[in-house]
Amino acid sequence: MKDFVHLHLHTEYSLLDGACRIQRLMERVAEAGQKAVAITDHGVMYGVVDFYRAAKKAGIKPIIGCELYVSPRSRFEKTYELDYESYHLVLLCKNETGYKNLIYLCSMGFVEGFYNKPRVDFDLLAQHSEGLVCLSACLAGEVQQKLLSDNYEEAKACALRYRALFGEGDYYLEVQDHGLPEQSRVNIGLKRLHDDTGIPLVATNDCHYLRREDARIHDILLCIQTAALVDDENRMKFTGKEFYVKDGDEMAALFPDVPQAMENTVKIAEKCNFEFDFSQHHLPKFPLKAGQDASAVLREQCLVGLKKRYGAPTQEHFDRLEYELKVINDMGFVDYFLIVGDFIAYARSKGIPVGPGRGSAAGSMVSYCLEITQLDPMQYALFFERFLNPERISMPDIDIDFCYIRRQEVIDYVVEKYGADCVAQIITFGTMAARAAIRDVGRVLNMPYAEVDLVAKLVPQELKMTLDHALEVSPDLKKFYEQDERVKNLIDIARQIEGMPRDASTHAAGVIIAASPVYNYVPLARNKQSIVTQFGMNTLEELGLLKMDFLGLRNLTVLDDAVKIMRKLGTNIDLDHIDYNDGAVYEMLAQGKTSGVFQLESSGMTGVTVSMKPQSVEDITALVALFRPGPMASIGTYIDRKNNPSHIRYKHPLLESILSVTYGCIVYQEQVMEVFRKLAGYSLGRADMVRRAMSKKKFDVLSSERNNFVFGNEAQGIRGCVANGVPEHTASEIFDEMLDFANYAFNKAHAAAYAVLAYQTAYMKLHYPAAYMAALLSSVRDSAGKVSEYIAQAREMGLRVLP
Repeated sequence: MKDFVHLHLHTEYSLLDGACRIQRLMERVAEAGQKAVAITDHGVMYGVVDFYRAAKKAGIKPIIGCELYVSPRSRFEKTYELDYESYHLVLLCKNETGYKNLIYLCSMGFVEGFYNKPRVDFDLLAQHSEGLVCLSACLAGEVQQKLLSDNYEEAKACALRYRALFGEGDYYLEVQDHGLPEQSRVNIGLKRLHDDTGIPLVATNDCHYLRREDARIHDILLCIQTAALVDDENRMKFTGKEFYVKDGDEMAALFPDVPQAMENTVKIAEKCNFEFDFSQHHLPKFPLKAGQDASAVLREQCLVGLKKRYGAPTQEHFDRLEYELKVINDMGFVDYFLIVGDFIAYARSKGIPVGPGRGSAAGSMVSYCLEITQLDPMQYALFFERFLNPERISMPDIDIDFCYIRRQEVIDYVVEKYGADCVAQIITFGTMAARAAIRDVGRVLNMPYAEVDLVAKLVPQELKMTLDHALEVSPDLKKFYEQDERVKNLIDIARQIEGMPRDASTHAAGVIIAASPVYNYVPLARNKQSIVTQFGMNTLEELGLLKMDFLGLRNLTVLDDAVKIMRKLGTNIDLDHIDYNDGAVYEMLAQGKTSGVFQLESSGMTGVTVSMKPQSVEDITALVALFRPGPMASIGTYIDRKNNPSHIRYKHPLLESILSVTYGCIVYQEQVMEVFRKLAGYSLGRADMVRRAMSKKKFDVLSSERNNFVFGNEAQGIRGCVANGVPEHTASEIFDEMLDFANYAFNKAHAAAYAVLAYQTAYMKLHYPAAYMAALLSSVRDSAGKVSEYIAQAREMGLRVLP
């Protein structure tokens, strides 16, 4: 098979236009015997990291690129008649300089040049051409357009201009042949240009799908994008079925007279050697006064907070704080904590309600002392290593709940402090889920709405439901599929587009704060008026950028409004210092009066609350953790043991101190970690890594860890259960039980923080019902169902509700 590399290819991230799914693309490239492949999505770089990782895993060389849109005039000119259409241009990264230039060009296309499409112009290209290989693109390229207009001299001048810009050997004229008459004309002109100027030719196929038979799927995507029907005569469509990933022999047969165009694909691939670096962190610096040291400032703030929190802290408190500070300093995250502590202090100073904590950050003493969280990690037996593991280098992740009305004020403060260029919100992609795929396909096939709706509703509404799984678990759907050819066609097409990204939007909470302008690290896009990163939050974290979630939580606003109402009536309430052992509050919950109580008001949760009869924040914490798919199976056992202490059993006495708080049941991730530490002598850091391996079912890791857990490993400093007096068979049983439950075990730090918030709402509802229900009703004005529910609840409580 002839050597060839595809250098012009659109993945699924050319939204609703590219049908080359990244994982399957690598299979196709390998099948075609090709050793490299490029990604050149339309105007965006959304998928380049996923593409890079998939290619590396498959042993294929990834070439990072983009097909940019070039404005016919200045990128700042936006007159419909002159600027609405733009030219195409393919750029490929040779090295890191080229990547930085490409992400800047791609960013400015959105930030400065957006008009119908993200556009750059020649001036911008001239400033950021280093490290890039340029291809003249498809029929929509500027040179090609001039040839189609029979302006050979203008096409020649344009080509020479681009060659002068990108340099000898880094600008190529693309020849393509998809069986289109226009391409035959253009190719004659391109070969003439090559003969006249010496600018090299390169053979490409404008790949939009993987195989010839996928042309129909691509056509369906175009119809979804343009809101057209497949039967529409004048809609946007591709002519023919040649826009697929061809093998080298197929490409060579198209260009027998210019074999060098094939050879040049390999030469270009050889010079493109950009590699992503996932080992660096790009954290911003917290602004300090001249001469100040960030580590010293953090330590001083924490010591002040420690005394404020505990009054007379014990040596154990000091030791825990010093340990955490050392880990934070060693891992290079001092500025991170100063930044978070600062914007939370700002929120509190402006009276913006802040949540008691969220996620594993509530397990940090430093977070508690800085008043980032309101939960004493020692009181609730929370582990710092679950949040920041010194044995597994990863970015810290502090998510913060704010009043949903005033959340933006905190983001605005961060933007002002660190600079608009250094702060960006995060993109998120909507994908075509099972039901949505059926509805989209049914619409473009012009099937009756009622028929499509019936089929879609037969797909179970469960998390991560796929059409393949739906056909297994829904007998009615399978019957339709097997007996009705039209329904079979509908579902088969929907299966092929299911899971593809459909649209891009702004993440509800995610914000990036970078050490320098964000476009130095990742490309930016525009989503309506917001500037967002082109990479999702997981990719940003992999690339070492600081991601924070500024979440809006309605219940914080409700509590704040209720407290303000009572203050106007002469009663001051400090929710951080209410009685958390108020029997009347727990009695109210046990009676099922949970409407309006955070986390506990759903019918299912209310039923469990009545059965459990919580008597402490610890019990509410368990409620929050257990009421989820998976752990729900343990609820009956938990309640039985709580109500019948004689039923509590421990496989070994050493487990009692760990599991007594949950009546012998493993509920939390922190308990799994403590079992490893106490029974087998693991460090908490290593225990957390094994806990992660269990949750991800990494059986290769778990096989050796089972042996370490039971018998120890002297070289790794693990004593093992047997050496600690736990019989071998008992240790194996305990390991198996943890393995079964690790996938469902919950982060106690998060559950405890939300349990505190749940208790606060219950406390306000019981003791200040009028103020609380008034605040609650005010917060749900946009939901008629909730308004009716809360009005009924208020009247049941003996309150008058005025119209």
